[in-house]
Amino acid sequence: MSSFDALGLRAEILRSLQEIGFSTPTPVQEQAIPLLLKTEKDVVALAQTGTGKTAAFGLPMLEFLDPSDRAVQALILAPTRELCVQISKDLEKFAKHMKGTRVVAVYGGSSIRDQIRDIQRGAQIIVATPGRLLDLIGRQAIDLTAVDVVVLDEADEMLNMGFQEDLTEILQNTPKDKKTWLFSATMSGEVRRIAKRYMR
Repeated sequence: MSSFDALGLRAEILRSLQEIGFSTPTPVQEQAIPLLLKTEKDVVALAQTGTGKTAAFGLPMLEFLDPSDRAVQALILAPTRELCVQISKDLEKFAKHMKGTRVVAVYGGSSIRDQIRDIQRGAQIIVATPGRLLDLIGRQAIDLTAVDVVVLDEADEMLNMGFQEDLTEILQNTPKDKKTWLFSATMSGEVRRIAKRYMR
């Protein structure tokens, strides 16, 4: 398999990839994308930063999205605001030709009021740091009951930063039948425990 065309993605996504100059998938993309598109099981992917992880989970996630539905359908949790911003920019580029698709990044150190306003306007994808997302859940400013896919990106980092209880609480606010995709550089004991407890 040498091109994105062969991975089974919709035409609008392929058009965006072509414009960005993505032609050949990286190893993690080549392995993850076809699997995530077809399996109902939860998936753990071990991949270092800089290997193209965002496209590996972002492209199949966009494939499942219904842009005409304004409910939150996908949730990505990341350890830092920098990563949140980076992921949301990448997803916006990938979804450029999917009319009506909105991505909102929520993280600390930025106005929570503005973020609440952005969510209220309708966003199918939320990219969040665990602390800020819990804040929004506490204020009943976000509804995660329609979430179909949850991605834990850099799960090992989030656990190293002490987010284990936050992750537990967040995952309890999402539907039981969602898909959970965990991306991590290492398979530490804590990551293994999260996988065992929350993944099918």
